[in-house]
Amino acid sequence: MDDWYRIPIGTWGKEAFNWFQDTFQWLIDFCSLVVESAVAGLVGVLLAVPFPVMILLLALLGWTLRSWQLAAGTVVSLLLVVSMGFWESTMQTLGLVLVATLIAVILAVPLGILAAKNDAVSAAVKPVLDFMQTMPAFVYLIPAVLFFGIGFVPGIFATVIFALPPGVRFTELGIRGVDGETVEAGYAFGATPGKILRGIQLPLATPTIMAGINQVIMLSLSMAVLAGFVGADGLGKDVVSAVSTQRLELGIEAGLCVVIIAVYLDRVTAALGNRADYPASLLAKLTKKKKGGGVLTATKS
Repeated sequence: MDDWYRIPIGTWGKEAFNWFQDTFQWLIDFCSLVVESAVAGLVGVLLAVPFPVMILLLALLGWTLRSWQLAAGTVVSLLLVVSMGFWESTMQTLGLVLVATLIAVILAVPLGILAAKNDAVSAAVKPVLDFMQTMPAFVYLIPAVLFFGIGFVPGIFATVIFALPPGVRFTELGIRGVDGETVEAGYAFGATPGKILRGIQLPLATPTIMAGINQVIMLSLSMAVLAGFVGADGLGKDVVSAVSTQRLELGIEAGLCVVIIAVYLDRVTAALGNRADYPASLLAKLTKKKKGGGVLTATKS
């Protein structure tokens, strides 16, 4: 009788979880197979390329998108990773982060566009995103392990859930932040809502969306380390090993490798956002200069 006032929310959640698992086990198995194959394939490709070639490719990408300073820093930092003996773990973590980011972006961008277009969807999505962002990250590992066992797949599952909210929020913010007069000018010259979205709103919102993708990548990387607790290979497992065996030197080296990946991915995505800002700025200038014809010209181009 002392617990008559207790609301068994945890018990209800467990029952709902068990029902979902029993009902959709086929879907869980399918998603597990697809994700595991994607991660294993990407990691296999990253490791199949000799590390000098991979370092040069990543440096060339940094040089092309940003500057020679980023390229030089990439070469030096990745050679440091190789010298510490963490190249394989680093590529495994990079593969996990890239796959998780791709899945999160595929889910977040359309959901953000829908929320920007519909106030009811936006109102319904916001408390869910608040819940996803404030729930302790370790909690996501529990259903991940119960659904998928141990390995890469539960790490991907937990990472996507943890990293998804910024992508949705930034996409909605970018779409809603597009100048209303520009959109109205497009409608005035007969553009359909789909053309307005593809030709005006998305180009103008691209810098904001890219900022959201940058945050998705950073959160994915932070969660990928925690995924080591559920058996995901990579730097996360090295960090977990360092904690469990109290090996400070291992923790410092694995943590430094995580920082190197984070800095590289941050600079690359920031460079992509800056490049995306150019067509958006050009489109804004055209639509302000030529209220009607500029919209049609920019949309066609």
